Amino acid sequence: MKILGIDTSCDDTCISLLKIEKWKLEILSNVISSQVKLHAKYGGVYPMLAKREHQKNLPVVFKKALRQAQGKPDLIGVTVGPGLEPCLWQGVNFAKKIAEDLKLPIIPVNHIEAHIVANFIGFNFQFPISNFQTVLPAVCLVVSGGHTQLILMKNIGKYQLIGETRDDAAGECLDKVARVLGLGYPGGPAIAAEATKLQTTNYKLQTKLPRPMMYQKNYDFSFSGLKTAVLYDFKTRPLKVRNSKKYIQTMCHEVQQAVIDVLICKTIKAAKNFKVKSIILGGGVAANNELRKQFNYKLKTTNYKLRFLVPPKILCTDNGAMVAATAYFHKGERFNLPEIKADVNLKL
Repeated sequence: MKILGIDTSCDDTCISLLKIEKWKLEILSNVISSQVKLHAKYGGVYPMLAKREHQKNLPVVFKKALRQAQGKPDLIGVTVGPGLEPCLWQGVNFAKKIAEDLKLPIIPVNHIEAHIVANFIGFNFQFPISNFQTVLPAVCLVVSGGHTQLILMKNIGKYQLIGETRDDAAGECLDKVARVLGLGYPGGPAIAAEATKLQTTNYKLQTKLPRPMMYQKNYDFSFSGLKTAVLYDFKTRPLKVRNSKKYIQTMCHEVQQAVIDVLICKTIKAAKNFKVKSIILGGGVAANNELRKQFNYKLKTTNYKLRFLVPPKILCTDNGAMVAATAYFHKGERFNLPEIKADVNLKL
């Protein structure tokens, strides 16, 4: 079986073709057309501009994906939400047109679930899902520019939201901090790059950044206060200091570490309390090297034994492969084309 995956939930136009044969998922093509440069001058994504780019890019990306895969799909999966509504509709309408032209069934896919399922691409799991007992139940941390959620996963399609951000998502916080510090967009990679340049520990900030809600008994997050703390610190510094490389690098290191501390603390606490077998990461922020490294270290040094799953970096950010894989798990479901609609607030 070959499955086409389409994702236009934000500013990346993503189309992939997956082949499922003898219980293995093989990526035949995974084409992504990024709009980062286009939106960078605005410091964030403009939905209507992103919509127009998707409209222009989808036919091109589709042809390239089919050419690379040297084959045609038997099934289509498309992200219907959550995401930016104008962008979601571009992918949904394009998928419907292909489904009509090629007489193919279409599966609506939840973007959050797709980020979780990205972990199972390339792993030699046996299908159907009966072989997932070595991994599940799991606590899933989906963390990106638009989402920071802790999800209890009992099985494919069986999820319980146990915690989420009450304001800014982690990636959104990093974007805003990068804007304050005069760095590029997206903020996460820019902050990570500056943080790695810090060579000395002699230069220290007088202000220690907060770790919001880290020790509260719930599993929720809040990152707006962290962003505000950076802004206040920045404004109190003399111009010469706040424009210096050491200040920028140190602040980037501090804010990145604050986010990592909160994410790891909350996730491991949830994993212990719910007595799960695994921690699963997903979303663009999961590509952060320091987050991955510190999660690995923490889990290796704790007495509580947990499996740790995190996708390859190319599958952390938005992509069509994770959508196609998710569609595979729901291939037994059937939907009429008029029923398939974009849903900005779609829940798991």
